[in-house]
Amino acid sequence: MNKLIATLLLGTAVVTPAVAFGKDIAVNVDMVKFGGHPAYLAVYVTNPDGSYNSTLWVSGTKAKYFRDLREWARGASAAGVTLDGITGASVGGGKSLTVNASIADALIDAGYVVHVDSAVEDGGEYSSDAVAPLTTAASGKPVDGSGYVHSLTVSLR
Repeated sequence: MNKLIATLLLGTAVVTPAVAFGKDIAVNVDMVKFGGHPAYLAVYVTNPDGSYNSTLWVSGTKAKYFRDLREWARGASAAGVTLDGITGASVGGGKSLTVNASIADALIDAGYVVHVDSAVEDGGEYSSDAVAPLTTAASGKPVDGSGYVHSLTVSLR
């Protein structure tokens, strides 16, 4: 796990696209109201078979807590990739996060899925707290979260 954390720290600004980008998306994460520390979030894409594809965003500044975003950390580590997204501040209760990204046109309507893992220091951890398909039909429609995420909306632009 230390190797993963070191790789993430070194690669926070590195973008490693596997395919050409073509479609802009907006991922909006609305958090439930909670007290205490703000949440660490990993926003990432999985392949149709459920395996890790790429990271869109990681919220949180203390890399030692990235391991608490278990599904994302496991997928990124198993894939042997550097962090191919962007990082930012953790997200407090009742707040929102919007991530703008470009993805390959081939990912739309092809079984790919956006996941949000969440964790709070001295609190709970929720793998796949919210999950939304990358489909034209689901674009702009919120899905409920199961932990710190109230809702997740993926909009194709």
